[in-house]
Amino acid sequence: MKLIRIKRKTRQQKYYSSAMGMLNSRVTFVKKYLFGIPIKTIHKYRETYYGEIKNCDDCNLFI
Repeated sequence: MKLIRIKRKTRQQKYYSSAMGMLNSRVTFVKKYLFGIPIKTIHKYRETYYGEIKNCDDCNLFI
């Protein structure tokens, strides 16, 4: 049994873009788990309307 795992989970989130307004996008979270309990989020990224991959710090997310 592994003590530390890294998992990805994708879900839909709303975000605001100044050019396009409110949009829904698939946001992927990369989290570190210890014994199955999430410890911290390592990275968060999203797929744009045009298919590019961007860091979520570039947009305003409404959760």
